[in-house]
Amino acid sequence: MICLGLDMGSRYTKAVLMDESSTILGSAVMRTQPPFVDTAAKARAMVLDQAGLREADIDYTVTTGFARFAVPFRQLQITDMTCAARGAIMLFPETRTVLDIGFQSTRTIRVLPNGHVKEFKTNDKCAAGAGGFVERSAKYLEVTLDQVGELSQNAKAPVTISSVCAVLAESEIINHVSDNRQVEDILRGVHNSLATRALGLMRRIGVEAELTMVGGMALQAGMIEEVAKVFQMKVNVPENPPLATAMGAARLGLNRALAKRAV
Repeated sequence: MICLGLDMGSRYTKAVLMDESSTILGSAVMRTQPPFVDTAAKARAMVLDQAGLREADIDYTVTTGFARFAVPFRQLQITDMTCAARGAIMLFPETRTVLDIGFQSTRTIRVLPNGHVKEFKTNDKCAAGAGGFVERSAKYLEVTLDQVGELSQNAKAPVTISSVCAVLAESEIINHVSDNRQVEDILRGVHNSLATRALGLMRRIGVEAELTMVGGMALQAGMIEEVAKVFQMKVNVPENPPLATAMGAARLGLNRALAKRAV
């Protein structure tokens, strides 16, 4: 039994091809672009090519994320909170809290031992509380996203960014640049701002160890350090954080398909 998990995020689409032993046969990450069905089809073709398989070899397809309803060849769509929780539990079985700072929103999730979502909260304020703020900040500071994590790690005197509005927060960055603050210190301030807002969300549902962070922001070392400092606990980081939600989708799809086959 083989399942394709497609995480159709607002910025990137992640695909995982998984068999019933939870072995990943292929994976891919690509930009999400309309028409979304074409993005999904390209991601599917990429993982099939890696695995040396054909479309007919896929028994079940599950979509999640922003554009999950736009894929006509799916058998099932599942919310990204449910899939992120399942993916985190697969990777770190003792996980009880999951943090996913996405491009458009931040999600905090409490997870039961069986991988089911107990409670969740998403940011309901401005984009200053989501990963897109990091991308805009990097662009303004003329650094690439790949550089942000390491630069943030090298901060000596991090700045404070307190605005909950993205426009005002960007104005704060401009002021810090005008004051000749170092790029490293500004980026660490951006990471601190995101971590502080995430903790505020998490406190509304309760913070429980272990904490696992999934999604692209978990690739930034400075972000992980800041989350660990603000939350005052160790942070589990998957080997490939962006794929965690797609992995959860694939596993949930396999469970559904296997249950149907057993009937």
